[in-house]
Amino acid sequence: MTVVEDWVSGWVVSRGASDPMPRPWGWTVDVGQQGQVARQVIVDADEARVREAAAQARGEGWWLKVFLPEPCEEPETRIAGWLGPAWTSGGTASLMSVELAPATPGPLPPDYTLRGWTRGDVVRVVVAAPDGSLAARGQMGLAGEVAVADQILTTPAHRRRGLGSVVMRALQQQALAAGATRGVLGATPQGRALYESLGWRTRTAFVSLCRTAPRTEPT
Repeated sequence: MTVVEDWVSGWVVSRGASDPMPRPWGWTVDVGQQGQVARQVIVDADEARVREAAAQARGEGWWLKVFLPEPCEEPETRIAGWLGPAWTSGGTASLMSVELAPATPGPLPPDYTLRGWTRGDVVRVVVAAPDGSLAARGQMGLAGEVAVADQILTTPAHRRRGLGSVVMRALQQQALAAGATRGVLGATPQGRALYESLGWRTRTAFVSLCRTAPRTEPT
């Protein structure tokens, strides 16, 4: 199984999305949210594959996750040129992975508390601030031996206190206990340094695009 397949398999568990539907160019995933109706994951992308996947995105709120076969300069510009003005770039992200190993979450700042639980195949962690408000959170979707980290967040008032590292280590600890052996995540440029500091390594990059205008049929 490739790292992209790993990511898709665990992401759908984390989000409660549909099973990935195989396509000639990758997979379709129904998500069912207002801001993300569905996503098309395109591997070994070229212009023909991207255009074919985009043609099946039938309205606003459809996303493309585009993996080019090799690195290139300005991938967002290249892919946007294949699609036209109905699509808006959501930026380039990194797909990262790590071999899971025993870890302890580490110390929290005074009066912060860490809580974790598992519901079905999703493990979740929350860090509460001294006043009880949300300071940080994260979750992992478990799919066999893979655990996909998702929705990792530290709220603005509580950043630069090591909470992201605590959340990631706690999630990895729970995922390892559940039988996972490897972790995968999609990292924004802002989050990449945190994951690298914890041993995660970049495997490939991908571009996200969202349809922001409905498809019009020719008259």
